[in-house]
Amino acid sequence: MRTPDQMLKLILGIAEKDETIRAVLMTGSRANEDCPADVYQDFDIVYFVRDVKPYWDNMTWIKEQFGMPSLMQKPESMKLIPPDHDGSYIYLMIFPDGNRIDLQITADPYVDDGEPAIVLLDKDGDFPKIEKKKDFWYVKRPDHKIFSDCCSEFHWCLNNVAKGIARDELSYAMEQLNHYVRDMLILMLTWYVGVHHDFSVSVGKNGKYFKKFLPKRYYQSFLKTYPDADDGHMWEAAFEMLSLFGETAREVAGELCFGYDDEQEKGIEQYMEQVRNGLEKQKEESE
Repeated sequence: MRTPDQMLKLILGIAEKDETIRAVLMTGSRANEDCPADVYQDFDIVYFVRDVKPYWDNMTWIKEQFGMPSLMQKPESMKLIPPDHDGSYIYLMIFPDGNRIDLQITADPYVDDGEPAIVLLDKDGDFPKIEKKKDFWYVKRPDHKIFSDCCSEFHWCLNNVAKGIARDELSYAMEQLNHYVRDMLILMLTWYVGVHHDFSVSVGKNGKYFKKFLPKRYYQSFLKTYPDADDGHMWEAAFEMLSLFGETAREVAGELCFGYDDEQEKGIEQYMEQVRNGLEKQKEESE
């Protein structure tokens, strides 16, 4: 596998020889010193060019400059997942040695969106100065309304999980559990980490660093919220979510001097118990 230095030499070498490429930017995890380094990190690269047209869906250029990827995607050429149509062209590439380059080619000026970035090449010397930034995923302090909305969304969407299980609609129940409900649980756990670390750490995208920051008992509880397709296990996961959310939400509320709606929690717990008990009764009567 080529080393990071070898990959950067390749990326910069291509840009230095190409008169149309005026600047090179690196974003993503390799531009973020807070992100643990490993061999799976992508090279998120932006080539700033005078004209995008010569590079638009140009596989000849890709093969000549980078070599043939073993796997690739070209979002701007896809119909199933509509692209942004912002004038840029993107090549997502994994090479036979395992290295991955996400290459964006654009003629648009750089816009600072807060993500850590490093200027690797500036031929004209006029690229905007980029200040060193904290991790893009640093925990942000919520206000009371955002906190309350998170609680409301979490508790409400659990009713859809219960209905999905009751109706034996597996894909619907799983989608509700692992998308709408889990998103709110992850958000609450993120705030829990924030209040206990003065909102000065990153939990990573989708809470990928929870194992590092959550107390062991909370992390073990979080793992239990991922069920298989067994109805009983799905119920256990849903109630585990309810318990974990309630416990951490109360701590977050206490630290931030917010109120927490206990009646909302009791209401959804009662409904879930009612649906589950009704199903068990139906099974007993049918036997």
